[in-house]
Amino acid sequence: MTDNTANATKPSGGFSIGSLFRRPEVGAFVGMMLVFLFFSYFGYDRNFLSPFGTSSWVNAASTIGIIAIPIGFLMIAGELDISIGAVVPAAKMTMAIACGFYELPILAGLLITFGIAASVGWINGMLVTRTKVPSLIVTLATLFAVSGATLFLSLLLTDTTSQALTSPAWAKALFGDYHIWGFQSSVFWWIALAGLLYYVLHYSPWGNWLFALGGDQDSARNAGIPTDKLKIGLFMLASMAAALSGVCETVLSNSATTTTNFALIFNTIIAVVVGGVLLTGGFGTVAGIFFGTATLSIVQQGIGYTPFDRNLSSLIIGVMLLIAVLMNDSFRSMATNWASKKKE
Repeated sequence: MTDNTANATKPSGGFSIGSLFRRPEVGAFVGMMLVFLFFSYFGYDRNFLSPFGTSSWVNAASTIGIIAIPIGFLMIAGELDISIGAVVPAAKMTMAIACGFYELPILAGLLITFGIAASVGWINGMLVTRTKVPSLIVTLATLFAVSGATLFLSLLLTDTTSQALTSPAWAKALFGDYHIWGFQSSVFWWIALAGLLYYVLHYSPWGNWLFALGGDQDSARNAGIPTDKLKIGLFMLASMAAALSGVCETVLSNSATTTTNFALIFNTIIAVVVGGVLLTGGFGTVAGIFFGTATLSIVQQGIGYTPFDRNLSSLIIGVMLLIAVLMNDSFRSMATNWASKKKE
């Protein structure tokens, strides 16, 4: 089975300016640079380019980016997971209750936290593959179920909706500390995860499976691809990535609350779409998602370094999203046509 869209996202051996501009992530990169230059100009006198200004948007991008890439994988495969908005606070409270309230070792808390997150992802995947109900509906139900369970169990176990956590030095450095230039530990997790998943999507057989699954699920299944297992694995990956982001936030702030993060749901989807992933599936790159996440964060954080009203950030994000969709569709057509011509 041959998929031109999938092949268009694969790194090629040769190099030319024409082929470079036909790569799908180029649109996301150009958009990021335009936004960065815009805020650099208007925020220059307000320290947007200072180490503190740079770390502010990079740190914000990392908390979204850790989750955005696995969500992008799901969207490439033709699925969606919005339950991450409840998995993050669930992971935060699990970690805080286990290690802060019950004083368990950090390693035990991590195992419990990631185990619960993996279970939520497994349930999502099983429901989607067994019932054939759209993943949006399944994960919407899971979003409220996990949110309710987090609130109920937190009150039952600790009689409060917030919990403090004190981490040992090694855990603080690994998950929630400030390093060179004020970069948080989550930044390095984001970069490492992006590198690992870049290899998975663009150089491993699993990447071909993902593109095939998003392009035509029936054809992928007929070709021998374990579509159900692949989907379940993707949902588990998304939930565990959300747990990682939650752990980093909890260790950094030394506290956790049960508040469901609805804004995170929209931010991850926006980052993925701005990064060039199609809502219809079958197309996207890790680099594009990385650039899309950075673009979103620059707008959200950069507005505070300019003389503009901060309330305009939502307007800018809305316009940026629309332009990105139009640009990405053009780059997708160029990439697909280029791949088709090379095969002739």
